[in-house]
Amino acid sequence: MAEGFGETVEKLRRVTVAVKVPRGGGGSGVIWSADGAIVTNAHVVEGAASAVEVDLWDGRTLKGKLLKRDRRRDVAMVQVDASDLSAATPGDSNALRAGELVIAVGNPMGFIGAASTGVVYGFDRRSWVVSQLRLAPGNSGGPLANARGEVVGINTMISGGLAFAIPSNFVKQFLSSEPFAGVGLGVVVRPILAGLIILEVIPGSPADQASLLQGDILVGAYGNRFQFAHDLQNAISVSRGGILELQFRRATSANVRTVAVQMAAAARAA
Repeated sequence: MAEGFGETVEKLRRVTVAVKVPRGGGGSGVIWSADGAIVTNAHVVEGAASAVEVDLWDGRTLKGKLLKRDRRRDVAMVQVDASDLSAATPGDSNALRAGELVIAVGNPMGFIGAASTGVVYGFDRRSWVVSQLRLAPGNSGGPLANARGEVVGINTMISGGLAFAIPSNFVKQFLSSEPFAGVGLGVVVRPILAGLIILEVIPGSPADQASLLQGDILVGAYGNRFQFAHDLQNAISVSRGGILELQFRRATSANVRTVAVQMAAAARAA
């Protein structure tokens, strides 16, 4: 059993890469297909206009091109010019169950190919695989796998002591779809215990025009509290007359404010 587990971890290391952006920073990524498609987090490649560097497990460094990203769901695809790469085996994230063993591999704090294990804590098919698992800076974009070594998620963040990963079934959908062209609210958010914290406000967006700021915490809309990123998307989709009423808190203030955001008529994503 131990030998089989060791082989599983070793295979995961071979499909895990380090992703570096020109201005510094970066994280991990997963070789999704043998022809050089690599999946990572959008925030890992945030400082890159198009070009990134990808360090493979065998020591090679390849130039990568950022082909698409979804800031709302924090996922991106990078393409490298290579073939016959060792590629991950995608699993069915919908088949996960609470208490199931999971393995995370990444490059935290300079430790290449570091692995940690934990168990599935909960699962929302539309948003996150949540695990009791130890992650650190540099794990972002790396694989979350089941005991068989199938990649069931892309590690993204720690919140409230729990690890959050993008479900593999959403990654498959992202890779097969065209980049989203809508306007949306114009924010990059991340769930925390108090709601959704704004990591970035897109200049000129409805959020910018409503004077929302980086660091603001979106508490809810129309009296419904936010727990997951898709809660914001749902609120946008039902906004009345193009006006989205958001409740938010600024910085460390305990006061909840309400702001009416003028949305674009075709907006359907955050």
